[in-house]
Amino acid sequence: MQEFQGKSVYKGTAMGKVVVLKEPDSVIKRVRINDVQAEIERYERASKEAARQLGVLYEKACREVGEAGAAIFEVHQMMLEDEDYVDAIRNTIETESVNAEYAVAVTGDNFSETFASMDDDYMKARSADVKDISNRIIRILEGTKDADLSEAAVIMADDLSPSQTVQIDKDKILAIVTVHGSTNSHTAILARTMNIPALIGVPLDLGKISSGMTAIVDGSTGHVILEPTEEQCREAEQKIVWERRQASRLQELKGRPSITPDGRKVNVYANIGSVADIGYVLENDAEGIGLFRSEFLYLGREDFPAEEEQFQAYRQVLQMMADKKVIIRTLDIGADKKADYFHFQKEENPAMGYRAIRICLKQPEIFKTQLRALLRAAVYGNLSIMYPMIISVEEVQKITVIMEEVRQELEQAGIPFAVPEQGIMIETPAAVMISDELAQLVDFFSIGTNDLTQYTLAIDRQNEKLDDFYNPHHKAVLRMIEMAVDNAHKYGKWAGICGELGADLALTEEFIRMGLDELSVSPSMVLQVREKIITFAK
Repeated sequence: MQEFQGKSVYKGTAMGKVVVLKEPDSVIKRVRINDVQAEIERYERASKEAARQLGVLYEKACREVGEAGAAIFEVHQMMLEDEDYVDAIRNTIETESVNAEYAVAVTGDNFSETFASMDDDYMKARSADVKDISNRIIRILEGTKDADLSEAAVIMADDLSPSQTVQIDKDKILAIVTVHGSTNSHTAILARTMNIPALIGVPLDLGKISSGMTAIVDGSTGHVILEPTEEQCREAEQKIVWERRQASRLQELKGRPSITPDGRKVNVYANIGSVADIGYVLENDAEGIGLFRSEFLYLGREDFPAEEEQFQAYRQVLQMMADKKVIIRTLDIGADKKADYFHFQKEENPAMGYRAIRICLKQPEIFKTQLRALLRAAVYGNLSIMYPMIISVEEVQKITVIMEEVRQELEQAGIPFAVPEQGIMIETPAAVMISDELAQLVDFFSIGTNDLTQYTLAIDRQNEKLDDFYNPHHKAVLRMIEMAVDNAHKYGKWAGICGELGADLALTEEFIRMGLDELSVSPSMVLQVREKIITFAK
């Protein structure tokens, strides 16, 4: 029996046989070739096959985890066709007269090291993506196939690639355990979306672990047990049965309004990143959408989304949600969310840099395109718009001017539109401290607790070394939330939370006492939060 500790990516308990997934251990041999052109054509055929496979994976991921989760495979396709990457492989074959496998391996290693050495966390994550697409091409050139599972298992790997994660039938994955990886990696996101217990950073020696061993994975504690005792197996089985019963019991809450015993309504909405996530919203009976992250329409592509494309996406969400409220956050790009065509310059502290509403106000042509699409879509449902990273009254006043310009343009063009409810995100101490003034200018507040916590505590929430200091329950954070709620209510405006704290069941009753009108959480947490509200005791 061996025990290991890692970091949880998704909660839940699993027990079963282990399957160890490894990339081929063999070093790619350098082979001198005589026909350079034939070798280049061989590489190009493999690259085309890789693109085809990625297209299949994209479609599969769209069905299983939605467009936002599947976007990584579009990124992989773009990297596969990147001119610098392709030219480097061709030049290696031509100048050194070597086999395509070796040229791809060398190029992949060089590009991967370049990304890994960058300061930006998002760009560092691309290191694994380059390895993934290079290994795919090499497997095709060598004629080897991707790993397959014949029965449900606990998957263990050094750092499971996104394509490996989505390619395996999710019904065959009991849990995922990796030695490396980060909570912000695409693999972690896919695991959460697919509701698979997952751990990262587990100090395993994969060379000493055999497929077929039994493992227990506890996503709540980050604990892994290899070859557990009979007693440990019994305890795990009991916990799994309990978790299933809990999930079944929560299903009985569907259709019930989120009302406290004393008759107070607290709306429980869902956070989503794409139109494809609507299925999860409806499946979990959310009362609306409290955060539609519109920036995902801008990611994983080579140019800005056109007004018509955005309009169609927003309209589809509104129509699918019928008369339920849909709150769409305007473009919140920058910091850890980047797109090359924005031409962002390197920043020492991007989390406090050129991002969100600052981009929209500096580049109003981008902002106006999105606002036109939103106002046109507002005709088709119960839309609300909210603006991120507000720190001043002047910003809200500038937004009002731009909104009026857009309204007049649509009116003069004879295009049907509606001006919906508009609010702001409270995610900086500055916004909290002037929330009494801001409340007079908008229709509602939505408190983004993720950024509010890191700015209040002066702690980078993505820095693992600071985990022991990062405390979202800090009194200062809770007092800031309460202050914002009080000032919203002072002027007859409603206030909600759309950050991770909204799903923190340890704080639900505290939030009810504060008077919060709405909590927006991941779809999988809707029924658990509703249960807390229904059973709330003063």
